[in-house]
Amino acid sequence: MKLRALPALAGVALLALGLAACAGSAEATGTPGADESSTASGFAVDENTLVFGVVPDSVDTETNYQPLMDYIADLTGKTVEYHESTDYAALIEAAVAGKVDVASFSGFTYVTATNNGAKLTPISSIVTDEGQEPGYYSQAIVPVDSDIKSLEDFKGKKVCFVDPSSTSGYLFPSYNLIEAGIDPKTDITPVFAGKHDVSVTKVGEGAECEVGFAEDSEVEKSDKVKVVAETMVPGAPLVYSSALPEEVSKQLVDGLSEVTIDDIIAAGIDSADSDSFRSVFYATKPVDDAYYDLIRDICKETEAEQCQG
Repeated sequence: MKLRALPALAGVALLALGLAACAGSAEATGTPGADESSTASGFAVDENTLVFGVVPDSVDTETNYQPLMDYIADLTGKTVEYHESTDYAALIEAAVAGKVDVASFSGFTYVTATNNGAKLTPISSIVTDEGQEPGYYSQAIVPVDSDIKSLEDFKGKKVCFVDPSSTSGYLFPSYNLIEAGIDPKTDITPVFAGKHDVSVTKVGEGAECEVGFAEDSEVEKSDKVKVVAETMVPGAPLVYSSALPEEVSKQLVDGLSEVTIDDIIAAGIDSADSDSFRSVFYATKPVDDAYYDLIRDICKETEAEQCQG
């Protein structure tokens, strides 16, 4: 769940290493298979409903997004339906088919979706503390009592990833393994946990996975693992379907580009005034399609199949 962000992307530019950007943009073409009745109106379901899509990152995903969905309902005057896909691929398919109106994607999921024809426009990314910029950490983890000290030691191990379309749980880890001289397809045994918290749990148990990767917000909850390496990744975007009517898309952009938790509470969203929401949301900062060119660069370097249209 990308309601967590850490300090500015100081390390991200170093990862680019001069790579040329690979194909993909929000100006993607057709969405074959979309329901004509919904796409004709511009809405996934109907003009009174907005479908809010998320990737299944943790057991707390719906609870943590509820205040934001309540706020979107207040902004637009529409019913907001929560749609948690079974996995990252299912959310991508839903976006391509025009079945979501607003969504919280990972950066990699956004790039993959637009490469495959989804018409999406980024609005902003969430930060959790004042003064932060969008971005969070992909962390390489091992059991707390492990002797493993670096990525180079991951060779030959059973490695927990999150999902083949996860930014911090697969794409950046794959790139970092390659940089460490390890082929993520042949030099390790990959295990896909499905969610970040599950990856952390499996690594902590040390049986099904000897080492692994997950986003920082889930790693910090566990005392069973320790971090041996980390990489800052671009902040996850809040996006809207480019097919939405202009009036609705303007409401979303105006309301979500730069909004603080105090703004949301002042709008009458009582569910936002809680310690749990404050722990995952402080404000949003605007991002655009070009912000995710680094992910396209890493796609090219790793030759990840998910990057292909």
